[in-house]
Amino acid sequence: MRKFFFVLLALVAFASVAAAQPKAIGARIGNYGLDVSYENYVGDNDFLEFELGLDNVFNSDAFHLDGVYNIVIARPDWTAEGQWGFYAGPGASVAVWDTVEGENVVYAGLLGNVGLEYVFDIPLQLSVSLRPRLMFGDGKVRRNGLLTLGLGVRYMF
Repeated sequence: MRKFFFVLLALVAFASVAAAQPKAIGARIGNYGLDVSYENYVGDNDFLEFELGLDNVFNSDAFHLDGVYNIVIARPDWTAEGQWGFYAGPGASVAVWDTVEGENVVYAGLLGNVGLEYVFDIPLQLSVSLRPRLMFGDGKVRRNGLLTLGLGVRYMF
């Protein structure tokens, strides 16, 4: 019974800390497709970023799920209003892509993320990021998106 209350207390504490942290939801569009994006800040600066995206939106059924732990490297004071931030971090990705034969192949891999964001005084965040990835699956290594550049627009709450 004590273990149950300890686990319950730990879950309540985690939920209250997670609920108190800033979050953002929006979209990220890049040269490989369109993503629905969600961010949850951890501590003062670092944030988790999750994205569900469609690759080659108009001619493919391919999609991916990315998870990245971003570490804020610097917050320069370039403007009197708003807040700038440089960030970078490692992540993982799972994707389903079409093959030439029309079959779906599941790939899993590693990715990196380097970006610059600007948070306005209103609850709006703009970001630009470079996200290289290396995917493994179907006995192949796929260097999909070594120069994947994306623009993010998110609502902060």
